[in-house]
Amino acid sequence: MSVHKQAFPAEIEYPESDGEPMAETDIHRDLMIDLIEGLKHHFQADPMVYVSGNMLLYYEEGNPRKSVAPDVFVAHGIPNHKRRIYQLWVEGRPPDVVFEISSRGTWGKDLQKNWRLYARLGVREYFIFDPEYDYLEPPLNAYRLNDGEYEEVEVLDGRVMSETLRLELVDTGETLRLLDPQTGKFLPTYGEILAERRQAEARAEVEAEARRQAEARAEVEAEARRLAESELARLREELARLKQQG
Repeated sequence: MSVHKQAFPAEIEYPESDGEPMAETDIHRDLMIDLIEGLKHHFQADPMVYVSGNMLLYYEEGNPRKSVAPDVFVAHGIPNHKRRIYQLWVEGRPPDVVFEISSRGTWGKDLQKNWRLYARLGVREYFIFDPEYDYLEPPLNAYRLNDGEYEEVEVLDGRVMSETLRLELVDTGETLRLLDPQTGKFLPTYGEILAERRQAEARAEVEAEARRQAEARAEVEAEARRLAESELARLREELARLKQQG
């Protein structure tokens, strides 16, 4: 009897890195981190908003060569949990918003190749910003999807509204910030988030120490009450004994 081995297709590997650096300069990297962390902080209470960046997004199942790595992206309607890669056919939907932080080596691709790709994938809003103010004029470019094609959204005085995020993008003349119209405040930078976290930890430690001291005082007071009650009981017994003897 001959045995035939069933042939299974080899498992396709989707790499987690394309070998490219996270960003060309400190300016690009810092802004990327500030945007990602600020958006994470803003949407932290919503378990169905996923924020990430510099992550490989694969958009054609079975073809690991078909990928792109948005600098920053936000996807509504998918669970907010850690991922190593973003596979379009697994998540079931593309990111809703993409930010590209343009540089000397990427601005042409951001305006052409990525512009066409994100429109084809169905990314609802696409923003491109030049943090060095050297390659794009104006430095902030905004696009919104309409019938499968991007339409340019006017940027007035360096400001443009993201309908999807309900946040305003503001070119401050030094960098890009995100403004929450409801609070009138900018989303915090990564440094501000860390400072806020350290302050919260310091407050928690002070409160914990206050609780420990209060518990220690309560224990001392309880012990004092116990000793006083014990002494009072002893004195009553002594008084009763003396009365009996008298």
